[in-house]
Amino acid sequence: MNYFELFEIKETLLPDIRLIKTKFYELSRKYHPDFFTGAGEAEQQLALEKSALLNKAFKTFSNKQETIKYVLQLKGLLEEEEKFALPNDFLMEMMELNELVMDAKMENNRATFDELHKTIHNIEIDIYEPVKEIVEHSESHFPAKEELLQVKKYYYQQQYLQRMKSLLEK
Repeated sequence: MNYFELFEIKETLLPDIRLIKTKFYELSRKYHPDFFTGAGEAEQQLALEKSALLNKAFKTFSNKQETIKYVLQLKGLLEEEEKFALPNDFLMEMMELNELVMDAKMENNRATFDELHKTIHNIEIDIYEPVKEIVEHSESHFPAKEELLQVKKYYYQQQYLQRMKSLLEK
């Protein structure tokens, strides 16, 4: 059973978080292991497994990047530790950004950190633009494979930017 089936919702790259929360609380009450203490061992184990799956699904659906990753994996388009080739111009931009981050850390200049956060935010907007329609309309029109491959590129670009953000936070 995948997360969408568990939550009884359509496959989408951007689930409605209000609906997710409502279903999570509903299903938590239904499968909470405490309600199965008088049941048989098999039923208790099933409730425990459903409860664990429910928590994992909720955590995934609560994070846009994790949801995208899950859908791509579900569709067989993303593998753990996959070496995905991003465009050279993007990689060069990330190398330059990484150097700026390292310089800023050595200088420990708050204004430079703020400027780098703005730069990263602007790059995030730029890389999201080509997939915005795909992601935001995926509930009414689930993306074709070619569209999901564009989302995959976005996912990997976003991973780079998340690493840059985490370097700025350390």
